[in-house]
Amino acid sequence: MTPLPAAGPIIRAGRLLTVLGLLGMAVVYLLALAHTPVEARQGLAQKIFYVHAPAAWGALIAFVLVGIASLLYLWLHDPRLDLFAEASAEVGLAFSAVMLTTGPIWGKPIWGTWWTWDARLTLTLFLFLLFLGYLTLRAAVRDPVERARFSAVLGIMALVLVPFIHLSVYLFRTLHPQPILLKPSRPSLPPAMLRTLLVSMGTYTVLYLGFVTLRYGIGLRRAALLREADDA
Repeated sequence: MTPLPAAGPIIRAGRLLTVLGLLGMAVVYLLALAHTPVEARQGLAQKIFYVHAPAAWGALIAFVLVGIASLLYLWLHDPRLDLFAEASAEVGLAFSAVMLTTGPIWGKPIWGTWWTWDARLTLTLFLFLLFLGYLTLRAAVRDPVERARFSAVLGIMALVLVPFIHLSVYLFRTLHPQPILLKPSRPSLPPAMLRTLLVSMGTYTVLYLGFVTLRYGIGLRRAALLREADDA
């Protein structure tokens, strides 16, 4: 049986990173509202971009790491990888909920509609529902080995979908703008807007690390308690 690391230090590290991330969010809001110019065509609605795009970044990073951890679990059968995948899936689902909420709020004044079955929006919603099913599966299967194996397969399926979400604006006709940062050419933003976006993306990365570390520590503590109960 693989020994599990102590949960206490991991939980404390997660709390510290989460506090740093939340403080960073205050800086992001200050930069976005007071120190970043208003976009000429979209007006104040464009300020939602500094929450929406970094939330999408955090969600996709979380889901990619779920897939990688799932692949490694099927190879190594290490329960720590399964616990990490579960933690990352929960954090990614939370970030994607922010992404899917702020997108329509931003899109309504710009596109004139709350939602359109645009390729990227549809694929993102499908990914959200896929991970909702991932967590539902974990809650339904009681045997830990079967739960980890079935969840890993679903996590790998989701990993395959992530590149298509990024490339969808090139593959299909879409209302969604093309990538601003992750592209071969220079970023498509003025320096002040780019600075705020990068600070926000860094903040969401710290938030992801804080949330996933905290949730991973909680998962370790729960797994340790279940092992103690089985040994008793």
